[in-house]
Amino acid sequence: MKALCIYAGPQAKVHLQQHGLSASDVGVVPAAAGGPKGLILGPLDRFIFNEWLMGSAQPIDLVGASIGAWRMATACLPQSHAGFLRLEQDYIHQHYELRPGEKFPSAHQVSTSFRESLDDFYSGHIDALLNHPRYRLHVITSRGKGLLKREHALFSPLGYGLAFLRNGVKRKAMGASLERVVFSSKGDLPFDTFDYATRQLHLTPQNFMDVLQASCAIPFVLKAVHDIPGAPRGAYWDGGITDYHLHLAWKASWQEPSSFAPLVIYPHFQKAVVPGWLDKGLKWRHRATDFLKNTLVLAPNPQWVQTLPNGKLPDRQDFVTYGQDWQTRAKVWQAACSASQQLADEFAAWLAKPDLSLIQDL
Repeated sequence: MKALCIYAGPQAKVHLQQHGLSASDVGVVPAAAGGPKGLILGPLDRFIFNEWLMGSAQPIDLVGASIGAWRMATACLPQSHAGFLRLEQDYIHQHYELRPGEKFPSAHQVSTSFRESLDDFYSGHIDALLNHPRYRLHVITSRGKGLLKREHALFSPLGYGLAFLRNGVKRKAMGASLERVVFSSKGDLPFDTFDYATRQLHLTPQNFMDVLQASCAIPFVLKAVHDIPGAPRGAYWDGGITDYHLHLAWKASWQEPSSFAPLVIYPHFQKAVVPGWLDKGLKWRHRATDFLKNTLVLAPNPQWVQTLPNGKLPDRQDFVTYGQDWQTRAKVWQAACSASQQLADEFAAWLAKPDLSLIQDL
């Protein structure tokens, strides 16, 4: 069974018909939030960054939220292939010993353990990844406003309830509760920001760890990160809240040597590019828009997904399902990651012998 589906926006599809697909066509690589689901993209990441894109020289914007930010920061490491392998193994084997009387680890415990892991993972490499000769890293976080300006046992749940209501009325209205804050290593944003309240700030060695932790700080699962150096004071949470799957108004970040806008090549774990975390249940917001016209999504075939352990992608519910039996969870996740090598193999085969009949509309 084929594992990989390739979905193209209308302009991307025209480009494929007229020019095919070359590594030199790539201008942006987004990486979604989604927790363990992102694990199955490891082989694609390793192929794209350590083989395919090595045959090109243009600058590329890497944009990530939550686990996607961790993946894209890893792509900027000097030894990124080893980094991707370690990311996969570290994520698969994470576990938290419960204290007496606990059913789940506390947000403080998870945050402390995660920060220790990030410090160990990126120690000694931050300057190099921020100054990558080709890649411009953009990490998305969500900064609280109003009731969410500081993390609080009472006000935070109320603030997120209000954000949910505002988002249900209009996505842009949620900007009164949460601001999209993007920390960039260099360059302008590769997307327009008319869709949502946005601020761009500089990603530096001094704030890198705080920013990456904040981008992964799932509310009530991890603690918010407060008062990031070089940024407005406040509580910063998971970038997936404002931008779950990076359904952004992508724009051309470079034009040379091609006369066409660069493509957005998007390894994703599903076809739908959902705007914000609170939009998961709002199916009418899952449709592709003009924002994605120049986007090529590489995603697993839903029928292939059913052949994975438990008939699904790894997800956060597995932490509950397996509880303290983390060894079994790790085996299940490892099996899914091993199977996902087929995604990379099929994309490599398609690049070597393109078949436009396999391209589906996004």
